[in-house]
Amino acid sequence: MSEENVNLTIDGIPISVPRGTSILDAAREAGIEIPILCYSEATTPKGLCRLCVVGVEGRRGLSASCVTQVAEGIEVKTESEEVIRARRTILEMLASTVDLSEAPTLRDLIIQYDAQPERFEGGAVRQPEIIDDNPVYIRDYAQCVMCWRCVQVCAEVAQYTFALNFGGRGFNSHITTYFEKGMPDTTCVFCGQCVGTCPTGALKGKREYLLEQGIAPEQVLEITRIQGLGKASKGGPHLDRINGGTHVES
Repeated sequence: MSEENVNLTIDGIPISVPRGTSILDAAREAGIEIPILCYSEATTPKGLCRLCVVGVEGRRGLSASCVTQVAEGIEVKTESEEVIRARRTILEMLASTVDLSEAPTLRDLIIQYDAQPERFEGGAVRQPEIIDDNPVYIRDYAQCVMCWRCVQVCAEVAQYTFALNFGGRGFNSHITTYFEKGMPDTTCVFCGQCVGTCPTGALKGKREYLLEQGIAPEQVLEITRIQGLGKASKGGPHLDRINGGTHVES
């Protein structure tokens, strides 16, 4: 056995993996799936959402498996009562404050963990207005779970444009642009990678959005073309933009 390998057990299954492997990846090697939200194959693990928490025998509290490395001889439990309760509570709090209607993975987890969002009924709900300031995508932060995946792919993980960032504090924390500028006035090049990595529908292609509003395909093309006439982003392509975006009635 290589000296670089680490031996551990996950849910009673013995496994040997290279040193430096995360518990999340080690579990996958053992055929055990741990739910994730803020981490994807296209992003760097940050341990933000805490859905991937696991219990490690002898350690206080729960550990985020995406950022916790394996250690020799540890015993990991991915579905203990404490872990299940933590995941259930996170899902309940998300579902009670954010619109998850377009987040199928989270909706499946709510069923799987028997989450009851009504436990937090009556609390504040995140309901910001849709931001429609460019022809490429809309931003509906009422559906945003603050996973940070869009911020990562916009930054050093992929695009290196750094157009997106965090803003606000506490309950009013949100994804935004620097100085709250409209997207065409940022360094965004409208590559669409943020839309592709969004797990909830908070970021959505503009044409898809218009089609969902009942706009005919030929009208959708005309609308975006007219909006972009003579407009361009600072570092990217010409944009479909007039007066900060045009609202189209369905």
